[in-house]
Amino acid sequence: MALSTKFLSSIQGFLKSRNGDALRDWLRVEPPVPQEYHNLSTELKSAYRSTSAIEKLVQSCLPEEDDLPEDQGTSWPGFIVFMKDYLEYWRDVDFDDLLGAHQLLMALTNSCTTALNNPTFGTIMLQTSISLCASLSKLSMTLNKRPDLTKKLKTISTNDEEQSSIVGTTAEVIQKIFTACLTDRSSQRYAKPEGKKIGVYVFANLTLKLLFACRKTHLAKQLFTNISAKSPPLSYYPAAQRVTYLYYLGRFHFINNHFTRASQCLQEAYIQTPPSFQKHRQLILTYLIPCNILLGRLPTQALLQRQEAQTLTPAFMQFAQSIRAGDFLLFHQALEMHEEWLFRKGLLLTFTYRLRPLLWRSLSRRTFIITYVAPTEADSRKAATLELSHLLVTSSYVQKRLEGYLPARPVPKGRQPHINSMFLKAVSNSVGPRTGSSTLAPPPGGPKLLRPNEGLIWGNMPITAEHVEDMVASLCAQGLLHGYMAHSQGRFAIMGAKQAGSAVTAGWPNVTEVLVQAEDVIPGWVRDL
Repeated sequence: MALSTKFLSSIQGFLKSRNGDALRDWLRVEPPVPQEYHNLSTELKSAYRSTSAIEKLVQSCLPEEDDLPEDQGTSWPGFIVFMKDYLEYWRDVDFDDLLGAHQLLMALTNSCTTALNNPTFGTIMLQTSISLCASLSKLSMTLNKRPDLTKKLKTISTNDEEQSSIVGTTAEVIQKIFTACLTDRSSQRYAKPEGKKIGVYVFANLTLKLLFACRKTHLAKQLFTNISAKSPPLSYYPAAQRVTYLYYLGRFHFINNHFTRASQCLQEAYIQTPPSFQKHRQLILTYLIPCNILLGRLPTQALLQRQEAQTLTPAFMQFAQSIRAGDFLLFHQALEMHEEWLFRKGLLLTFTYRLRPLLWRSLSRRTFIITYVAPTEADSRKAATLELSHLLVTSSYVQKRLEGYLPARPVPKGRQPHINSMFLKAVSNSVGPRTGSSTLAPPPGGPKLLRPNEGLIWGNMPITAEHVEDMVASLCAQGLLHGYMAHSQGRFAIMGAKQAGSAVTAGWPNVTEVLVQAEDVIPGWVRDL
């Protein structure tokens, strides 16, 4: 008996017993494979060169049967087409030609989607679909890292304005299978998933991985919307699927600036990941720590000393220190030092602009602590205030430091020839702008030309009183400062100092309490009723 006939006879046995796991193990598509698959390929190339010959072979070996017992299965038209494409795949595939192998595997996966959609026997194809999609995803990711190969392949036009890459096209194919599983009616919405619904989060995670790889995360919105509307609760699925899905859901909300939602998703993913999975926990922390920083939860030493956080500590420790002190110099040094890594992780723009309010908050707080003078008993009823002129001085000083100005060394005082004040003369040795008691000297080559995001307001733009007033008003509107503006007096008046116990506590409320809003329903995360 020919090897191809024996192969198809085994397939028929799996169909009769509805053994989807055995069918998956038999229908392999990527090396390494046993020698029998290479022998099958050789036989198909010599004896079945035409498509019609393969079709006749499949139809003769996998006939459709009627009047079967309920526990038995049989072939169906979609499966016959799939098996024809499978044999053609092994006849034509050349694993050294990655582009060609990808095209063949893409066609085979499309056929698998059609076979899976059969309402009666399609569930038999579920495990095979998972295996094929995993192989297709792996091959697509490999090609995504090989521009020398992909540039030979013309991108597929989806409309007049947008084109899809190999990774994007693969995501579209897998998403069709995801939709078929999600709309399966074999089980109730909030019951334990059965049938094709078992594969909902497997295909969702494969699709999300590809969409994030090709930087088309906006396309994931529809996937999350569909899951929110039709998916069983996430808790019914294995831990690996839960953690992976929550990781991508958290990153999606992070990209869309929903940091509270992102933090909850990533926190749950981190908790559910065993400590032995160091790389996975590190990957989750790469986005969980930034989420918490943006919400005012700065990382503790205990967290940064964990093994999975060791490589993250140098960057995030500097950002945390700069926020605590309102230190714009340290902040920009950290951005410059870790710019490439932050850009690669998709954190650069978010950190560059979203952390600035927290820095201004800390700078205003430090200014108040340094300059505030407690009122006398006679003026005890007056509200504690921050003079905006003081904040103008400190912010102007920081702006000059960003431009390269350095504290000037004081001129050493010589021995006074006379101690009589009649012979003493006032000598000024100030160089450059004076801020408080600090004297700044301009850099030898002139002020540094700052990019727009490197200055306190915009590049080298000088700080004005209007800028300071606008910034304080903005912080009040965001809830980061608690009080009101006294425009005529040029002051920020703090409210509730007596109730809070101190003006600092009242005027600068806890950032996390202001920004974090507990959400019971997070879009994309289906929980138990």
